[in-house]
Amino acid sequence: MEHVTADEEPPAAAAAVLEYRVQRNVFDEEHLSSQLLHKKERTPKSIGQRLAESCRCSSERAKSAIFSFLPILSWLPSYPVKEYLFGDIVSGLSTGVMQLPQGLAYAMLAAVPPVYGLYSSFYPVLLYTLFGTSRHISMGTFAVISLMIGGVAVREAPDSMFPLNGTNVTGLVDFEARDARRVQVAVALTTLVGLIQLFLGVLRFGFVAIYLAEPLVRGFTTAAAIHVFVSQLKYLFGVKTKRFSGPLSVLYSLIAVFKDITSTNVTTLIVGLVCVVFLYSVKDVNERFKKKLPIPIPGEIIVVIVSTGVSYGMALFENYQVDIVGSIPVGLLPPVIPDFTLFPNLVADAVAIAVVGFSMGISLAKIFALKYGYSVDGNQEMIALGLCNFASSFFQTFVITSSMSRSLVQESTGGKTQIAGLLGSLLVLLVIVAIGFMFEPLPQTVLAAIIMVNLLGMFKQVRDIPALWRTSKIELAVWLVAFVASVLLGLDFGLLVAVGFAILTVIYRTQRPKSVILGQIPNTGLYYDIDEYEEASECSGVKIFHSNSSIYFANSDQYVNHLKDKTGIDPTRLLAERKSQQKHAKTKKEEKKNLKDSSSPQKRNAVAKLDMELGVAHEVLDESEKQVELHGNGQLPEAQSEICDSEKVLFLQPLCPVHSIILDFTPVNFMDSVGIKAIKAVIKEYAAVDVRVVLAGCNRTLLSDLRKMQFFSGPVTTDIIFPTIHDAVLYCQHKRALLLSPEVQ
Repeated sequence: MEHVTADEEPPAAAAAVLEYRVQRNVFDEEHLSSQLLHKKERTPKSIGQRLAESCRCSSERAKSAIFSFLPILSWLPSYPVKEYLFGDIVSGLSTGVMQLPQGLAYAMLAAVPPVYGLYSSFYPVLLYTLFGTSRHISMGTFAVISLMIGGVAVREAPDSMFPLNGTNVTGLVDFEARDARRVQVAVALTTLVGLIQLFLGVLRFGFVAIYLAEPLVRGFTTAAAIHVFVSQLKYLFGVKTKRFSGPLSVLYSLIAVFKDITSTNVTTLIVGLVCVVFLYSVKDVNERFKKKLPIPIPGEIIVVIVSTGVSYGMALFENYQVDIVGSIPVGLLPPVIPDFTLFPNLVADAVAIAVVGFSMGISLAKIFALKYGYSVDGNQEMIALGLCNFASSFFQTFVITSSMSRSLVQESTGGKTQIAGLLGSLLVLLVIVAIGFMFEPLPQTVLAAIIMVNLLGMFKQVRDIPALWRTSKIELAVWLVAFVASVLLGLDFGLLVAVGFAILTVIYRTQRPKSVILGQIPNTGLYYDIDEYEEASECSGVKIFHSNSSIYFANSDQYVNHLKDKTGIDPTRLLAERKSQQKHAKTKKEEKKNLKDSSSPQKRNAVAKLDMELGVAHEVLDESEKQVELHGNGQLPEAQSEICDSEKVLFLQPLCPVHSIILDFTPVNFMDSVGIKAIKAVIKEYAAVDVRVVLAGCNRTLLSDLRKMQFFSGPVTTDIIFPTIHDAVLYCQHKRALLLSPEVQ
């Protein structure tokens, strides 16, 4: 019977105390599955039926597929012009103004001429407006991705491959041929990245980003910021050094810069430092007064325009040997088929860049979606990013993803939809086809200053270290490993090491679960750790074991060892003690038999002593003494037998005071065949020493798996499975009382 009551009380009283009372029978799995729970009848569909359903086309399915593939169709027809258009225009112009200098600067990181950064800031942004599901992120060039591309381009097309006029003289490099080859490498890499992202998106593998946990990504991007910062030092100081890639490239780059520090171009350094100070000041003002400023001050475009004018007016390149951007061709390039022969050397790099780029994009998209109450589709985002990279690569672009700094500007200046991104890309197009040549005198040290100042947000992620130290040492370890490995080994190998280490931490957590013994909170059905809570007390004769992990091949032995350690009951040791006890009793019995017929007082005393060792009582207790012995503390006594004839029956002490062990399976999500065999072996081992083992809190999915893997066979039946710990405790206590009741009588 089950009886549930909820007392109706006035609102004030109800707010103070809310309680419920339940009275029902103790349930086990056999009772639940046979009488209370009945599965819904479902007719399984054949493979042919499933294929027919998946291939069936209707107007609704076609419409849904089109809207899913082109999300712009779902919001553009109902676009509220009066409410959104002005904000999108302001946001688009602000983002476009920011996109221009960043496109030029990040092209330097990608080891390609600056104009290709402008191409990468136009085509992909235009495509994302059609296929993307996020309304607020700004697509385009991004420092981390650009640096990873540059590392690949330098590796595949090093300076040593392009000696000028066929000579091997140090320092004479055919820069035009080198840059053309690096563009080919970057474009081929972009094509491959796009194909991989498309493939993963079509196969619904958008979940791969979950393997890049937040601490890993933040440690990785902080390391990338170190790489980017070091790579820009030579432009800031105006020294000529080669670009390094691979393990220890940061150290090699630093050594190369400091070796040539005496050849620093003072004019270049002054221009760069002035730009750094100005940009940092503008960022600080924008941050401090962001609520008062209608739009952020566009410090980057101001620096670009002013420094370009100064460079042109003072002829910095001719008079002071300050390196400038150089030729920027006017107009768009015709489409070109990528060099597919480069693909075999780029596959591993493409996979890493594809996953990192998608991870950056989806994480930002989810942040804005949560803030503004809409949803983003991870798989569609993967498809959109893949299309942006793949299709744009035919127009000489390199890999893009979302930028945090531009996305924040796009959102803070009133952007509501990707119309803002579209307008920003049109502004970039205007520069490409009309006024791009005006930026040819722009000093490279200015672009380096823009890059360095934009790294400030990434460097601030170092603050994660003390926060993670206080909250999670394992996540701190992931952050540090991602950072150190990426700094020393390079971004590609560093990412691989970081992902591997993050997966190892998951295995470590399952290998080091917290195992405790639970006790009951008085007058409740609640059970908590007896070592942590003083109110929790163990039930007499019952041990409740809790381990917060699933049970499978990697930790099944450890689970069993922890069980024996925490309960203090080792069946093997107990069986050995029983055999020793039996052997001792047999020896004493033989000694008593030899002395049995003797009538001398000394021998009678010896027999009495043996009787005492064997537990034989010669005194006859009266009825009242028996009652006191049996019911002394108002509880049933432990099993004991009075041996009247010691020749026929041997008294053995109980092996242990515990008669039942309850395994709390509430945290167990899955078990494999190895784990199931381990639990069955535990049940049999403890049964051999008269200790009952039952399971509590199994979820229905786990029970279904146990049935499929034939867990319930032999001595293991469904009547040892209970829905709650309290059901199991009451059952064990009841069984113990039934076992002892004949002796009481």
